Amino acid sequence: MVKIVKVQFHTAGKLYDFGSGDLDLKQGDRVIVETERGRSIAMVVTPPREYEDTHVPEGLKNIVRLAEPSDLASAARNAAKEQDAYHFCLRKIKERSMDMKLVKVEYLFDGSKAIFYFTADGRVDFRELVKDLAHQFHTRIEMRQIGVRDESKMIGGIGICGRELCCSSFLRDFEPVSVKMAKEQNLALNPTKISGQCGRLLCCLGYEFETYCSLKKCLPKCGKIVKCGTAEGEVVKQNILEGTVTIRTEEEREMVVKGEEIKPENIFDRPKAPRKEGGREKDQKAPQDGERRERPRDRDKERREGSGGERRERQEREQASPREEGNNRERRGGKGRDRDKKEKK
Repeated sequence: MVKIVKVQFHTAGKLYDFGSGDLDLKQGDRVIVETERGRSIAMVVTPPREYEDTHVPEGLKNIVRLAEPSDLASAARNAAKEQDAYHFCLRKIKERSMDMKLVKVEYLFDGSKAIFYFTADGRVDFRELVKDLAHQFHTRIEMRQIGVRDESKMIGGIGICGRELCCSSFLRDFEPVSVKMAKEQNLALNPTKISGQCGRLLCCLGYEFETYCSLKKCLPKCGKIVKCGTAEGEVVKQNILEGTVTIRTEEEREMVVKGEEIKPENIFDRPKAPRKEGGREKDQKAPQDGERRERPRDRDKERREGSGGERRERQEREQASPREEGNNRERRGGKGRDRDKKEKK
């Protein structure tokens, strides 16, 4: 059996598994762990739990020790250095008129590297900026471009609901959000009301989406004809949370009915209006005995044949007209020659 705890390096950050060994840990303890980037200080999120050897992830590392007061003091010094580096880098960005936005600066626990997080619309050439930062702070510099959601998670703030942003308080991973979630919850599709501080759709739209979809299945859709007792009408509105629908009767009277009172066999589709042809309603009555309904295809066929016959007659007249003109010319030419011969005699 192996004891494993979950730790986080930042508030609402991703959780990582580490072996607790013989340490007596509890939630909220500060510990020193070994990572790929070197030693770091982390916070215990869950108390140690025992797992079988077959369920232990590969490459599991153990916690080095509990954080000491000197470690906490070193973390406080790094936080002060991060503020100085942030203001210095911001000043250099303005001097060079670079199209980028600095978000945060993070120093590793041992101070061997400084990571500068920024956002930008495209690629940015920051080679000269890195030279200025390395010359000023004498440490390794890493520039890391992030998205707008990660920016809001790092900065934090207050949402339109009046509470702290979900991403910076408890939301560890970003889930995909779509406009369909707002439609299913009957929310106004106003971008200013369904968008968060980052400019993207609110993450909270997905919290109750599945609940709304499951509750909607128990209610008839808008436009359906329902019958409940002696009342019959068309569904014009749904109240998903209360589980009721509003129906409009033929007398233009609206009634609120609970969805559980409507049986599935009493839900009908609205009758379709008859199609119209040429401004008149199409006669859908069956032909009586002795009557023969003319098929549209037959009429089209006769129309095509008629047009084809007229076309052939026109072509024959055009072909015949040159021959007649030639014969008339020959006749006129022969009469002229005979007239010349008589004059010579």
